[in-house]
Amino acid sequence: MKEPTRFRLDLAYDGREFHGWAAQDDLRTVQGTLEHWITTVLRLPERADLTVAGRTDAGVHARGQVAHVDLTPTGRPDEFAAELARRLDRVLPDDVVVHRVTPAPEGFDARFAAIWRRYVFRLADATPDPLLRHSAVRVRGPIDVAALDAAARTLLGLHDFGAFCKRREGATTIREMLEAHAARNPTTGLVEVTLRADAFCHSMVRSVVGALVAVGTGQRDRAWFTGLLDRTDRAGEVTVLPPHGLVLEEVGYPADDQLAARRTEARARRDERQP
Repeated sequence: MKEPTRFRLDLAYDGREFHGWAAQDDLRTVQGTLEHWITTVLRLPERADLTVAGRTDAGVHARGQVAHVDLTPTGRPDEFAAELARRLDRVLPDDVVVHRVTPAPEGFDARFAAIWRRYVFRLADATPDPLLRHSAVRVRGPIDVAALDAAARTLLGLHDFGAFCKRREGATTIREMLEAHAARNPTTGLVEVTLRADAFCHSMVRSVVGALVAVGTGQRDRAWFTGLLDRTDRAGEVTVLPPHGLVLEEVGYPADDQLAARRTEARARRDERQP
């Protein structure tokens, strides 16, 4: 029997009408939608099984999501991939788009080979353009962007983000924040908070930005915010912002010759955290 080939999918979606990424019985999800249509257009005997770089929550959007699927191609893998992309473009609903399907390099794993994920959360502290209302969260402003940005930059480096995460048995809340800053977009007027880390806990970005908004609007001071990094349990006073302002913008991977090593390292680290 011919060995399956791993294919990388680069995709985007409007999360408003999805119950998150992960497939759930009787609920519309991104994974469920994609697996259904891949299985259908290829007439597979068994349902396709997608692995994703980062599972997004209900209502969260993605512009640069990455997934992989193992399939047995008919003919050359590159031609098979291009044909799959064309077929999906014809049948997928308007709120999910597969930009590219490509044969994955040796050692590629959408989840475990990733070295960082970059999210942007968009905030409106004045009446927003009505066309942006589904992609920005309205807050009681005005926001002091400089204060918010200064607080965000204290997140850089390796920290325990337990104050912003719902703790799970056997899982760590230690993450490395590689990029953290905020700026006002001169075109839209929205305040954009960018966070890039090796990984994120469930609802971590929405919680971090909720705390940053408290600083930016003067409800809390910077000392309170930095003090959250000394706590290991979920901080009840931190607001988890609504999901529609959050977009997964990009996922980063190492060079092709380092993919297998990264995948092995990440899997080993996960296994060590299991109870």
